[in-house]
Amino acid sequence: MPIRYIPYIPEPLHGQAVLNTFTRALRYVENDKVLRKGLPFYESLAAEVHGDPEAAKQNLLVHGDCLSTCALLRDRGILVDLVYIDPPFASGADYAKKVVLRPNPLAPASAAEVESPDADFEEKMYGDIWEKEKYLNWMYDNLMAIKSVMAENASIYVHLDWHIGHYVKVMLDEVFGEDNFVDEVIWCYGSPSGGRSKGAKFVKNHDSILHYAKNYDTRTENKLYIPYDEKYINDWFKYTDEKGRRYQKRMRKDENGQTIWERQYLDESKGIPLSTVWTDIKTVYADPRAYKRGNSTVPNELDWNYATQKPEALLERIIKASSNEGMIVADFFGGSGVTAAVAARLGRQFVTCDVNRNAIQTMRDRLVAQGTAFTQEEIRDGVELFRNPVQTMEKLCELVPGLHRLTEDDVVMGMKREFWFGAINDPKLGRMPVWMPNLLEGSGRVLGEPTVLHALYEFLPLMQGEVNRAIFFYVDTETSVENLQAVVQRENERTTIEVEFRDLRPYLEQAILRDDANWELTEDTEGLLKGWRLRLNAFRSDRLVKTLDDLNAKAGLQPSAKGRRAIALSEEGLEGVEWVGVDTHAEGPWQSAAEVRIEPSGTVTRNGAKTKECWDATLFCEGPDRPKRLKIRSVLGDETVFQL
Repeated sequence: MPIRYIPYIPEPLHGQAVLNTFTRALRYVENDKVLRKGLPFYESLAAEVHGDPEAAKQNLLVHGDCLSTCALLRDRGILVDLVYIDPPFASGADYAKKVVLRPNPLAPASAAEVESPDADFEEKMYGDIWEKEKYLNWMYDNLMAIKSVMAENASIYVHLDWHIGHYVKVMLDEVFGEDNFVDEVIWCYGSPSGGRSKGAKFVKNHDSILHYAKNYDTRTENKLYIPYDEKYINDWFKYTDEKGRRYQKRMRKDENGQTIWERQYLDESKGIPLSTVWTDIKTVYADPRAYKRGNSTVPNELDWNYATQKPEALLERIIKASSNEGMIVADFFGGSGVTAAVAARLGRQFVTCDVNRNAIQTMRDRLVAQGTAFTQEEIRDGVELFRNPVQTMEKLCELVPGLHRLTEDDVVMGMKREFWFGAINDPKLGRMPVWMPNLLEGSGRVLGEPTVLHALYEFLPLMQGEVNRAIFFYVDTETSVENLQAVVQRENERTTIEVEFRDLRPYLEQAILRDDANWELTEDTEGLLKGWRLRLNAFRSDRLVKTLDDLNAKAGLQPSAKGRRAIALSEEGLEGVEWVGVDTHAEGPWQSAAEVRIEPSGTVTRNGAKTKECWDATLFCEGPDRPKRLKIRSVLGDETVFQL
């Protein structure tokens, strides 16, 4: 349960577009009490420090959700000067990470040439599937929390599309006030490439970015210009002076009404003032040559393999328009880390967070490759050990004996799908409805008194006479379990159905399989550089083995898969290694003394620098200090720390 709640008042502005009917429909009973107590504050752990420790304090990468991160900022008295968020769009789509097995560095060259299995597959990262009301309730909570950590000069840019953006626009009017609406930016990201909405005749090729200020009159604003293109220059700057400078003639009247022709020189012109329709920035995936034309300063922008990442040029424009050097830029749905990377490159500080471990690893690697100093923190909210919440939610029925998702028979008995996760059939007690925490969102992970009261007043009475017991699983609670049991006892006249509370963590821990490895560490004193060399001999990931077994079994049942070879690991298992690092400190936050990231091609990025070298299963740590810890990340994103 949270250590405490950080007080704040989650109320919209009065006298503005306060949508009382709308918000009453959005505020669920089980969330309201928690929110009114404040933002949930959990213990945080500095898991990694990269770069100079003092410089790293200025930039914060948090593994945690938006509400918890805002609580952390409020507790530390940190206010941000600019917010950009690219939250889920309520698009109904699932987003996956492409998982690629690496070449085995210990395999003979001849064997590597012969073996060429289909060695890539997808792992779901998060599902953008929401009921509209739940999405808007979740978004309202996040926006109110974000507003509470914004400075008076701050702006917020909310990036959405046609799925839900029009509803969020009305909500933003309520949260920030209609008078603080600044702009709606239309980002037209390139030629139509598919993606029609249901029944539409036109192909979608734009997103909307809603820009609001905390206080319209005090917001930070910098006017930006778009460089003239060649056609514009040729059409308007037709003249050349004796020094070869191009100019155009501009006419004005003096105080006597006489016509005066003045020269406007091209080299003194700032360009065309930026409008609210942006057509010059392409998506990362739609235009892979974008960086070559100046839309990105990072030539490997496509390397991060993140489905929803936005181009760096887009964030560069937003950050330049609404912040100055030294200010703090925040992104509470950090994703691939574009906002943080661009902010650091432009001389700003950053705060960014995400609940997905793959996103945290992508952001971490991106910042390391850029040479940015930062501190990575883990919010200890009770579910940090569950590396992939999407897959965990899908596997709950496998983890809890007897649990199954609701069927039509269950619904007939009054088990409402909007509240109950599933049911357990017991020979003595019969069918028992089961409530589960939603590991995908902050407020849904917490079991509190409002949720229990909601069940006692609304849902359990529907099953009176049909059900003898209901089970509430929890990983985190608003109050103690004893207090929740007291609530049930106090309200026992509402129903004769027994209520049982069960800790879900022992079941979930069964799904966390520790990776294992074999290595040799030797001191290297013969070369020009003195230090320590680690050789990785073998790596074993039971979760990866099981994943591949499941994929092969599934593929064998599909006719389209005939003729494909099964995806298999070698005896050494090094195909499953994505990243290796060592630390010369035995405890405390991780500080990489040396690291390698193995790219899908088998080449390595050493200490953030890309190379054309193929990985040879070794890692060199320069210097006299012996490495004390080894960390290995699998291609699935699981990280394991070993003592050396």
